[in-house]
Amino acid sequence: MSRKYTRPGLTLLFASLAFIAGCAGGPSSDEDVQRALSMNTSTSVDRYVLGATDVVQVSVWRNEDLSVSVPVRPDGKISVPLVGDVQASGRTPTDLANDIEEQLARYIREPNVSVVVTSMGSHEYNDRVRVTGAVEQPMSVPHRAGMTVLDVVLGAGGATPFASLNNAMLYRKIDGDVVAIPIRLEDILNDGDVRTNYAIRPGDILSVPERSF
Repeated sequence: MSRKYTRPGLTLLFASLAFIAGCAGGPSSDEDVQRALSMNTSTSVDRYVLGATDVVQVSVWRNEDLSVSVPVRPDGKISVPLVGDVQASGRTPTDLANDIEEQLARYIREPNVSVVVTSMGSHEYNDRVRVTGAVEQPMSVPHRAGMTVLDVVLGAGGATPFASLNNAMLYRKIDGDVVAIPIRLEDILNDGDVRTNYAIRPGDILSVPERSF
């Protein structure tokens, strides 16, 4: 069966392969592994940072004519009535709201601005989970709360007959580094030993190597 990839899909595939290649060299230290496993797995960020393709609702209290719903443009900016272009990408909604308030203060008295993200397009790919290597269907899927290693392996159609199951590795970014977490897939799939059936975090990459013959 042929596989078709979109340009963003190919970019992410190559990025994932480079990401894994840069982490080659075996599992991380026990300390780093435990630190990575202690991270929140329901979300990839402690606070949301805006990016291109996000859509925000800018509301100005008692000034409906100044309230707009706008996308963050590829240049990272949004357009707001009276204010004009405002840098949004790389900022939190609260920071953006404060900036708009400061600029609107030149035109109206004591503006009260709120910014709500109504579409999180910029995190569509950043928060995906990827499975590569000796699985029937390597894939990239949206993260779901409660997702585990077993869920993503089964979603990829299971491992191939050539998989080195107990040498699988889960790669997770933490504080700018990448931690390699050993996964014993054979124990999970064949023995019911789920000690390494860890919860998956957005952005994780599970790599299943082939056996050496």
